Amino acid sequence: MTRDFNCKYCDIKKMTCFSYLSEEDVKLLNKTKVSTVYKKGQAIFHEGMVPTGLYCLSQGKIKISRIGVDGKEQIVRIVTEGSLLGVRALLSGRKYTASAITLVDSTGCYISKQVFLQYVKKYPEISNCMIVMLSTLLEEAEGKMTSMAQKPVRERLAESLLILNNVFTTDPVKVESDDEQVPITLSREDLANIVGTATETVIRLISEFREEKLIAVKGRNIILLDIDSLRKLGKVFY
Repeated sequence: MTRDFNCKYCDIKKMTCFSYLSEEDVKLLNKTKVSTVYKKGQAIFHEGMVPTGLYCLSQGKIKISRIGVDGKEQIVRIVTEGSLLGVRALLSGRKYTASAITLVDSTGCYISKQVFLQYVKKYPEISNCMIVMLSTLLEEAEGKMTSMAQKPVRERLAESLLILNNVFTTDPVKVESDDEQVPITLSREDLANIVGTATETVIRLISEFREEKLIAVKGRNIILLDIDSLRKLGKVFY
């Protein structure tokens, strides 16, 4: 479902590489972009598709995932408001190597390749912003690769919960708790696909973490109770 969101009044724009645009170019962006409301579980793009532009996530949460040779999904990362999707594939001229699927009802704006490259050429700041963004993604990918290769599942789960806690911090949905912490709301299957293990293993470890008072669990919601202990367990020192 498409809707009209005015770029001039968009707070998310300030969080992206488009914050450098002049007022006139913001008007052009608003005129040419297409805003879409995506339902939970809907794909924004699929692995193997050819990119024709990029997407700016203005609201919601998206999982970026790949399908392995065994047909099993591997969630590469979860992105939130202010993220630009599909940049690497668009700039490299290659097909998407992963799919973008909504975890909750979300809103995204599509910017065509022609308009985007026009801005990149006109604003060196946007190019620099893209370099920083891609470098950050590469650093995160290297960190996850090292974690998958060197850490056992229990440590990887602790690390993943800490990362997800940061992702869900901006979520306005809360559960009933004394400190009103924002919960991590994710299916056990998705959590397993992030950690890189079987769903049954994640369910067992979540139960162990709860018994050890590291987390609290209410349905699909997970609240971190002892972040320091989770850091030590996951060997997270940053």
